[in-house]
Amino acid sequence: FFLLRSNRTMTSTPLNAALAAETKANPPKPVEVVRLEYAPLKYVVSKVSLDFKLYTGRTLVESVLTVTDNDLQKGESDVGGEDGLVLDGEEATVKLLALSVDGCEGALVADVDYIMKPGKLIIKGDTIRRGASKNENVMVVRTTVEIVPEDNTQLSGLYKSGDMYCTQCEAEGFRRITYYPDRPDVMATFEQVRVEANAKDFPVLLSNGNLVKEGTCEGGTNGDTRKFAVWSDPFPKPSYLFALVAGDLGCLEDSFTTMSGRNVALRFYSEHKNVSKLSYAVESLKRAMKWDEDAFGLEYDLDLFNVVAVESFNMGAMENKSLNVFNTSCVLADPKTSSDANYFRVEGIIGHEYFHNWTGNRVTCRDWFQLTLKEGLTVFRDQQFSGQINNCAAVTRISNVLTVRGMQFKEDAGPMSHPIRPDAYIAMDNFYTATVYRKGAEVIRMYDTILGTGGFRKGMDLYFKRHDGSAVTCDDFLAAMADANDTDLSQFSRWYSTSGTPTVTYVSSFDEEKGLFVIGLSQTSRSDEPLFIPVALGLLDKETGEEVLPTTVLELKEMNQTFTFPVKGEVVPSILRNFSAPVKMVPASGVVNESDMAFLASNDTDGFNRWDSAQQLYAAAILKVMDRKEYAETLDLVLSTFGATLKDASISDDAIRAYALILPGESTLAEAVTVVDPPAIRNARKFVKKAIAKKFKTELTAAYEKLTACVEADTVFKVDGESTGRRRLRNVYLGYLCALDETAEEQIEAAKIATAQFEAASGMTDKLAAFNCLVSMSGEGSSARDAAIQKFYDDANGDPLVIDKWFACLASADLPDLLDRVVKLTNHPDFTLKVPNRCRAVILSFTASAAFHDDNGKGYEFLGDMLEKIDKVNSRVSARTTASSFLSWK
Repeated sequence: FFLLRSNRTMTSTPLNAALAAETKANPPKPVEVVRLEYAPLKYVVSKVSLDFKLYTGRTLVESVLTVTDNDLQKGESDVGGEDGLVLDGEEATVKLLALSVDGCEGALVADVDYIMKPGKLIIKGDTIRRGASKNENVMVVRTTVEIVPEDNTQLSGLYKSGDMYCTQCEAEGFRRITYYPDRPDVMATFEQVRVEANAKDFPVLLSNGNLVKEGTCEGGTNGDTRKFAVWSDPFPKPSYLFALVAGDLGCLEDSFTTMSGRNVALRFYSEHKNVSKLSYAVESLKRAMKWDEDAFGLEYDLDLFNVVAVESFNMGAMENKSLNVFNTSCVLADPKTSSDANYFRVEGIIGHEYFHNWTGNRVTCRDWFQLTLKEGLTVFRDQQFSGQINNCAAVTRISNVLTVRGMQFKEDAGPMSHPIRPDAYIAMDNFYTATVYRKGAEVIRMYDTILGTGGFRKGMDLYFKRHDGSAVTCDDFLAAMADANDTDLSQFSRWYSTSGTPTVTYVSSFDEEKGLFVIGLSQTSRSDEPLFIPVALGLLDKETGEEVLPTTVLELKEMNQTFTFPVKGEVVPSILRNFSAPVKMVPASGVVNESDMAFLASNDTDGFNRWDSAQQLYAAAILKVMDRKEYAETLDLVLSTFGATLKDASISDDAIRAYALILPGESTLAEAVTVVDPPAIRNARKFVKKAIAKKFKTELTAAYEKLTACVEADTVFKVDGESTGRRRLRNVYLGYLCALDETAEEQIEAAKIATAQFEAASGMTDKLAAFNCLVSMSGEGSSARDAAIQKFYDDANGDPLVIDKWFACLASADLPDLLDRVVKLTNHPDFTLKVPNRCRAVILSFTASAAFHDDNGKGYEFLGDMLEKIDKVNSRVSARTTASSFLSWK
């Protein structure tokens, strides 16, 4: 099947060698891609067969492409007006050794039969049609290329991670493997993928779909036995979902029975030493598969589901059809090396990638401008899964909103601001952003809020009925939601094209004589016309705290609207419950009613708003301290609210109590000021935290000791809501107690309690919390700090994920000489720029600290030097590091 045809253009000098030399000497200028200029290709690929022969330092890839006319395009091709088949390929990494069209006699002639352009191979329409006329009207193109995965430090395409070969093709990595129409609207059936490699070094050979055949063959360079495996995927997919893995891997196997009775084999692969850390991921996948059946009626569609853990990986994970590839940090977990946050992350990302099987794979994006169509929708689905499966909807919602406010709002306010569906891009990899993912998920959530859970499900059912097996747009999704519910959502579509964070201003009044509560809402955004903003509202009796109006969704569709409610007495409004829209909600006066926030923090029946009210009150105190305004009265309210929450016996969920006691993060506080001064924000936050710790030291100590006894008595490690909540709350108490460090006596006491927890910890959660406290200690706590740093490193015993935690904690320590310490970390033997996890652990942890923004500018100088080095190794990591580090720049 893969034998070379006699008419194939085959030469020792690559057909694209001259082009590769030219583009290396004179790199082409970046080209902006514009959404409104989208046009389908004239010719597309309907079937694909691939043959990979992996050798050390050289991999050969043969492809057979069955080409068809595109029913969606009857005019010219969208590339330079060429009437031909347009194939993408990076000549710098892909050497084109052979090219032929079935039915065409003799060698194809450059510039006559085909055209080479930077990043493109265009086979002329006349050539394809000439071949088809002599080949039973079937258009078939064959290529042979050579690539070197070992040199691929960009980790895009086919590359070597340790002793394993693996791929990452989203967004445009497949063109680094072979020539192909590498765009999501070309959905082809990968009928046969044959992978061949040294049998001893690569006994596991994986690709998409079902395993058809495997065995041994000849062809080794030194007479070594070779192994091959042939895979077939019956479902059409775009090239970005192609995957290949080859290595000496261990496997943990399980199974899942779908709702129709099909038995699905589940196989999780990793290095042999890590197989014991795969169990939680396997169980998470089974929970996700069952949840998707129950929540959306979506069943897995193949008999096999493979997952592979890869250490060197640019992203968190990749949803390749039936062969998910995961960053090790998102799939490996055990109590000794993983914190509760790691466990939750594993479960969430396992769910996310599995849910992509329908929202991303079966129905995919027409073009990359529609990225939020699959990512925003799937993030929403994984959030719902995590909240429901663990019976912790409020905690999950708080965690998600913290990310939106801390990352996405910052992105909206800075130079990277863009709508969830961008209008143009130069490098698509730069649009894997918090806006596309997180704000995109909030937009999907608003559909659910407006239409109700039942209406949202109806919309999803219609979406799959209409578009299964297709590449579609955000407009198609909106149409399905509107049509299924017989409602007009045309105004809602403005969310897709509006950048920035909208602001909703509110003012309320009570007419005692008429018994009416009136609330006025006004919106401002970057949209020329008003957005459709769902504002969830509840009302609580000001005297009793009783809820007099359960959650009601107000549909804000105009620039200014007024809503009236009959009430029997004064009420306190609980506005934007459950964060019903990704907006900033501010009072018309510009000043938060602090007494109302304190009231809601103690009485609100909405778990999210109860937490959020306390956060607003805490933020008010911190910002007053920072601005050197009178803060005594506000701080008294903070102390009163904190104390009430600390002692409130009605709070049965330790995780809810923990969140309610934590002060807003520095990134969240930065969103509330016009000019961001990170050191000033950190110092003001520390001041308020110390004030709370001093006031409640006795109560905090007693509560900490009580929970310590519970933790020590629980000899069986669990990741259930009760256990994780208890650990979270205990570590919040520890953080407050360690904040008392002004005197030598306090420093000794803080070091003692943190060291005791660090040494006694039976799991990573408690150990890491104590370590985070210890690394920032100075004065009398210095010796305890240094001892913990050495012990944590020694205990890691070379485990990459634990070493990453060690680097991250040290790079974010609150110490005056942090930059000097970080520079030393970059010279540590375990530091490398070639592994994204390690690079991010140090660089991004440091740039998230206040020390990065020191007035002397040395932090920025350090980052510039590091980015120059990273860019030479992996430009994708350097680009994302830059974007993440300067999101708040204005």
